Amino acid sequence: MLAALARTAALRTTSVICGPGGGRQLWTSRPPSDTDNVKPLEGVKILDLTRILAGPFATMNLGDLGAEVIKVERPGTGDETRAWGPPFLGTESTYFLSVNRNKKSIAVNIKDPKGVKIIKELAAVCDVFVENYVPGKLSAMGLGYEDIDKIAPHIVYCSITGYGQTGPLSQRAGYDAVASALSGMMHITGPEDGDPVRPGVAMTDLATGLYAYGAIMAGLIQRHKTGKGLFIDCNLLSSQVACLTQVAANYLIGQKEAKRWGTAHGSIVPYQAFKTKDGYLVVGAGNNQQFATMCKILNLPELIDDCKYKSNHLRVQNRKELIKILSARFEEELTDMWLCLFEGSKIPYGPINNMKNVFAEPQIAHCEGMATSTPLTTTFPAQCQAKVSAN
Repeated sequence: MLAALARTAALRTTSVICGPGGGRQLWTSRPPSDTDNVKPLEGVKILDLTRILAGPFATMNLGDLGAEVIKVERPGTGDETRAWGPPFLGTESTYFLSVNRNKKSIAVNIKDPKGVKIIKELAAVCDVFVENYVPGKLSAMGLGYEDIDKIAPHIVYCSITGYGQTGPLSQRAGYDAVASALSGMMHITGPEDGDPVRPGVAMTDLATGLYAYGAIMAGLIQRHKTGKGLFIDCNLLSSQVACLTQVAANYLIGQKEAKRWGTAHGSIVPYQAFKTKDGYLVVGAGNNQQFATMCKILNLPELIDDCKYKSNHLRVQNRKELIKILSARFEEELTDMWLCLFEGSKIPYGPINNMKNVFAEPQIAHCEGMATSTPLTTTFPAQCQAKVSAN
């Protein structure tokens, strides 16, 4: 089994040159051929010891780029999300399937010395090792970075945790909603005069998965340059704080405390959802020209030269009065009518779609038609089955 997992490809040297008209092109040392359709990570092998969301999301994205992802699960139960339903597709939850495409799966009890041996043998022939255990737990089993580095010095080892490898919270398990609360994300999400709200999907987990995905890609490039592997520390709390962007900058530089704005924006007016006769439309005017165009579409030309709304700064200062006027106008027409009126205006706009309308959206259908994937393949080979309890 392990012989079949041996690495079969290396990263190819490329450089950037100027093309016709001064544009930048990717140049390779060979003429074009059918292999130009090879996926970027084809030949790269990922040993995936993650479960739930952040880690599986990262490794799924690597798999989408052609990497061979070997997902290691607990014998008997597997990844906890397999049972997170309904809904189910056959015996698998749709939650699990949503973040585990393009993967292979094996069951290994890593609490059994035989299981540890299997993981080390797999690591020796893989390029990337990803795990999301509490710091120190895998080291206690002989599967920490120092242990893997001894047998696979080429390995890019990525540890995804709740709060990092050290510090007062490092031994806590990581949960999206808790990290979202601690990071301030939940504080700035929700109605202006209402309670904090958890985002509709686990954005902290997903952001962490994307940071891990990018760091692993960078790690593979670094290894290509140095010939050596490396350790990547990625955690939920730091990832979400990094995503606070201008909200964090407003506080750190201007000591301005953040607040909830609902669908609106703290620094741009108007830029929010407006209720229509039959739904909601999100519209933004990020500059004076866009504001003037929007006023013409709404048949409110008198607002263009009103001294209270001549600049974004003034529109922010007079937010409540302006939004009241705009809201009353938007409620006079159906969403489809507004969509027709805004078409071609160069104003950013769009309806708030439910899932049915999301997947009926022509642009989504166009993008989906360009994508391909393969389902997760689950195997439970005898040599990986645990003879001792997995609990």
